Amino acid sequence: MVNPRAWLAESIGTFCLVFFGPVAITLSVVVLGGGNLTTEGLLIIAFAHGGAIGLMVYTFGHVSGGHFNPAVTLSFLATKRIDVKNAAGYIGSQLAGAIVAAAANKAILPASEKVKYGVQTGPSALIGSSATAGFAVEAILTFFLVTVIFMTVLHKKAAAGLYGFAIGGMIFMIHIVGVPLTGASVNPARTFGPALISGYWDYHWIYWAGPIVGGVIAGLIMNYVFIKKSEQEASA
Repeated sequence: MVNPRAWLAESIGTFCLVFFGPVAITLSVVVLGGGNLTTEGLLIIAFAHGGAIGLMVYTFGHVSGGHFNPAVTLSFLATKRIDVKNAAGYIGSQLAGAIVAAAANKAILPASEKVKYGVQTGPSALIGSSATAGFAVEAILTFFLVTVIFMTVLHKKAAAGLYGFAIGGMIFMIHIVGVPLTGASVNPARTFGPALISGYWDYHWIYWAGPIVGGVIAGLIMNYVFIKKSEQEASA
């Protein structure tokens, strides 16, 4: 059965991420950093992304599961925790929310054009500007994001009520490490919305392939090695 309310929740939650995250990039880099990424700016960016996801997970987690990310939805699909129709609806809603958020960013804050409305611009010189290295970084970062999601949301012995904090905290840590390397997408929708509005498509494929591969691998391992066992023990 399709769930339009869940689709709307996914769209709103993704809008929140793709609006507040890129606006934080503009404010920290363009307005406060004079065009440079400072340590303080990195912290602002990480807090904005982590806070947006953590709060939206608590807000809509009981409605849609709080994916806000096609890579997360595909990891749920691969483990048969969402059906194909709802997965397609989730992903379409996430992309729509991201596009509207990036368009709102462009309309409200013209200075965002200087950072291409927050789109990830490819692997940095720190990793040799290598697309392969960028793919690997995005896959590894998303692996751990999906690991946290599965083990805090789905595991029967997970601490109750802490999943939003844990997921938001993981997003924060991902951005602290990942922003200087790839821009830290770990979410195809997060990259797609600003890319569409800015017209910047360089290296775009790594922000789909890396998160999807890393997320699906994590989902399969967590589901079939850890979570299934906890469900069997709970039903015994």
